[in-house]
Amino acid sequence: MYIAVDAMGGDHAPRAVVRGALRAVQEHGIAVLLVGDRDAIARELNDAGGHESSLIAIKHAAEAIDMGESPVAALRYKRDSSLHVAFQEVKAGEAGAVVSAGNTGAVMALAVTILGTLKGVDRPAIVTAIPTLGGRACLLDAGANVECKPLHLVQFAIMGEIYTRVVRGVTSPRVGVLSNGEEDSKGTETTRLAHEMLKKLPLNYIGYVEGRDLNSGRVDVIVTDGFTGNVALKTMEGFWHFLQGNLRALFTTQWTGRLAYLLIRRSLATLQTSLDYAEVGGAPLLGVNGLTIIAHGASTPKAIKNAIRVADESLRGEINQQIVTSLQALPEMSFIPAEFKRGRKFWSQLKERFRAREHTERPGLESRADEEKKKE
Repeated sequence: MYIAVDAMGGDHAPRAVVRGALRAVQEHGIAVLLVGDRDAIARELNDAGGHESSLIAIKHAAEAIDMGESPVAALRYKRDSSLHVAFQEVKAGEAGAVVSAGNTGAVMALAVTILGTLKGVDRPAIVTAIPTLGGRACLLDAGANVECKPLHLVQFAIMGEIYTRVVRGVTSPRVGVLSNGEEDSKGTETTRLAHEMLKKLPLNYIGYVEGRDLNSGRVDVIVTDGFTGNVALKTMEGFWHFLQGNLRALFTTQWTGRLAYLLIRRSLATLQTSLDYAEVGGAPLLGVNGLTIIAHGASTPKAIKNAIRVADESLRGEINQQIVTSLQALPEMSFIPAEFKRGRKFWSQLKERFRAREHTERPGLESRADEEKKKE
């Protein structure tokens, strides 16, 4: 089964994407379908010496979605974009997953509208691997859902547990909900209800975890809403840049610092590798009825290679089937008020999120849509 790769998505596309795909073929034997401008892809393959590989195929797409483009506008007016065509290949059964380093909003919008969500999933969630003292932990949601209901957090916990077990190989992943304290009384009404639900499920649920536990290795799966998760990720990124700046000053201002650097440079290189997003490759969008991996916009060939590897491992592990089976086995939580069980569908949230941006960037779209509605 091919992995469909959006060859035109990302800051360094198509060169970095094509070269990363070629490395995935050569190092892991993964079949790749490169989607985008046929001539541009062929040139890059020819330059990299991979044009003769039987595991690489090209699917032409005449358009590309820009990184700053409105996802809603891309949905309406770029039906022949590389990203749109890639998702259509998955829907038609010609490919098993989509990998893209392109516009994240467009990836999420197209994934949901073309592929739909898995049975039992209300909101797909972005899973991001973060470094810990014991290796890596999975945090979700990392930005897809700003507001969540308790049941959404429960679904995130189940999907994250399955992903950690299937892809990362952790036998019994420890699951925790991010809160402002470890006591049962802490958190919000949403987290408290999710906490009570998770305690009754057959998961290795350890309870609440605090911000200081994100990198401690105490848990393997950290569950939160997309707003909190994204803030936590950006905070960690900011602190790493702050630490790099201080270390650089420490090791370059005096001869003693330069000597100390020579003694510990191997340890620093190991630390830098553990923090390198290219090692992870991409963030899966779990809960969609078709595997989707969102790679970093500035992905290098190494990052693209690892994103394709993660997609292939998820496909082989039949992660979507396991998610559906686990959600169907959920016991009835009769003590949860009905208003907390179901929220708005993810696509409705996406439309609201991008409506203002679309009106600002291309105000003519709004008036055209209104005119069409009036005609109907």
